[in-house]
Amino acid sequence: MNVATALVAYAAVVGFAAPRLMMRSVWPYRAPALGAAVWLALMVSFTLATALAASHLATPTKHLHAGLVGLLHACGLGTGTPTPDPTTADQLALAVPLAVVIAFVGSFFFHLVRAGMARARHRDRLDKVGVRCDRLRAVVLPHGRPAAYCLPGFRSRVVVSDSAVRLLAEEQLGAVLEHERAHVSGRHHVPIAAVEAFASVFPWIPLARRAREQTAVLLEMIADDRALRSHSHETLASALYEMAAGRVPKGAFGVGGATALLRLKRILVPRPAPHPALRGSLASVALAVPLVPLLPLLVACPPA
Repeated sequence: MNVATALVAYAAVVGFAAPRLMMRSVWPYRAPALGAAVWLALMVSFTLATALAASHLATPTKHLHAGLVGLLHACGLGTGTPTPDPTTADQLALAVPLAVVIAFVGSFFFHLVRAGMARARHRDRLDKVGVRCDRLRAVVLPHGRPAAYCLPGFRSRVVVSDSAVRLLAEEQLGAVLEHERAHVSGRHHVPIAAVEAFASVFPWIPLARRAREQTAVLLEMIADDRALRSHSHETLASALYEMAAGRVPKGAFGVGGATALLRLKRILVPRPAPHPALRGSLASVALAVPLVPLLPLLVACPPA
C-alpha cells in the first residue's frame, strides 16, 4: 500500500467511521472538555490527511521524500544542494494541499469575523436599551420572556432579561449567570467557528455534521459544569427548566435552547467522571490524532 492510499484510507476512517464511534460512546458527556478536544482533533487530522494525500496524488511517480524536497524548493527553502527548477507537477503538489489548508483557515477566520460583526451590531443596540447592573455583573434587558445569554469575544457582554430577574430565585439567577460567564472566559466562540469552517469546506463528510452538533452540546455542558462548581445540581436544573424556551441572537450563547432537555437529564442524573487513566488516555489521543497523517512520511522516508 503506497502513501497516498494509506492517507486516503485514514481520511475515510476519520471522516466516516470515527464520528459513528464517537456518537456511540458515553464518555464525551461525562468529560465534555475532552470530548470537544477530540472532535477538534479529528477535524484537524482529517484536513491534514486530505492535504497530504492530495499532494502525493499530484506526483504519484515520485518518491515521497523527493516530492517533499521539491516542495521546499518551490517555497524557496532550499537545502543547499542544487536542484532543477520545480516542474508543473511539483508546483501542483504544493498548490493542492495549500488550497485545502487555506480553505479551512480562511473559512475559520470568515466565520469568526462574521459572528463577531453580528455580535457587535447586537451589542450596539443592547447598549442603547439595556441597563448595566454591577451587582449581577450583567446587562439587564427589558423583555417579556425570561432569557439569558452572552456575547463572547471583544467587549463581551452577559445579558439577562428583566423577566428572568423577576422569575428566578437569587441562587438560580447566579447559576444562570455563571453558566454564561463560563462561555465568555472559555472563549467558546472559537471552537464554534472552527466546526463551522470545517462544515463549510467538507459539507458532505459525516464528521462535519456530527462535530458541529456535538461541539455545541459539549460547550454547553462545559458551561454547566462550571456553574455546578458553586451551585447545586437542583438549583441549576430548576433554573434551566425555567429558561429552556429562551431564544438568543445570532453569535450568542444561551442557557436554554434545543440542548436543554439533554442537559437537564445529565444534571439531574449525574454519572461519575471517567477514571483518571481513561482521561489521560483520551487527552493523549486528542494530542496524537492530528499527528497521525504525518506517520507515512516517517515510514516512507527513513533517515539516511
